[in-house]
Amino acid sequence: MKAAICYLSCHHGNTRKLVETMAAEGNVDLIDVRTRQTVCLNEYDCIGLASGIYGFEMHKAVVDFARQYLPAGKPVFLVYTYGGVKGMGTRTLRQIAEEKGCRVLGEFSCKGYNTFGPFKLIGGLSKGHPDTHDLEQARTFYRSLEEDENLL
Repeated sequence: MKAAICYLSCHHGNTRKLVETMAAEGNVDLIDVRTRQTVCLNEYDCIGLASGIYGFEMHKAVVDFARQYLPAGKPVFLVYTYGGVKGMGTRTLRQIAEEKGCRVLGEFSCKGYNTFGPFKLIGGLSKGHPDTHDLEQARTFYRSLEEDENLL
């Protein structure tokens, strides 16, 4: 399976750690949505979209990227980190995928170190995350996508 993971990782690099771990498992190109002006994703079998959760949603840059570049009909998977509560952070990306006829294969999430706003005053939330257990879970999630031929 040839996959692209389109991601944005700010602040502490939480999401970058996850996508780099997944990329080490196979034929994966990592695409930082901040540095790519245009991109063609048609050559990929599967597209991952990844970011931290910001204000209860995935980062606006990833959402905008998906609106503009996600090809119709491509299977997608979602990856995100969160500081406190998991919430409904993938709702908008799931809607975009549905509008484009893209099947969502699954999502992976884990806690990520968060020092946004008032959390900085108390030393942040979810210190030490993603940790080695989180990264192994990310590896397992990505391998399950590769191994399940029925997903694609």
